[in-house]
Amino acid sequence: MIFDIYKRFELEIVRVNGRWVVYRLGNGTKRADWTIVVPHELKEDELVSFLDDFYHEYARPGDSITCR
Repeated sequence: MIFDIYKRFELEIVRVNGRWVVYRLGNGTKRADWTIVVPHELKEDELVSFLDDFYHEYARPGDSITCR
């Protein structure tokens, strides 16, 4: 799943061996982002809320995190 973080950057989050792995996307690149650890017990439908809690300081009024 690819998440647009307040129109500032994108993350791809995938499940690998029961754990969430986060990749930062940009200009044709994809690299692991070890600055964020997503709890393995989170369900897919809880990821947007988790990301919003983690990155809320990047938000401007009216911004939201979207999944595509």
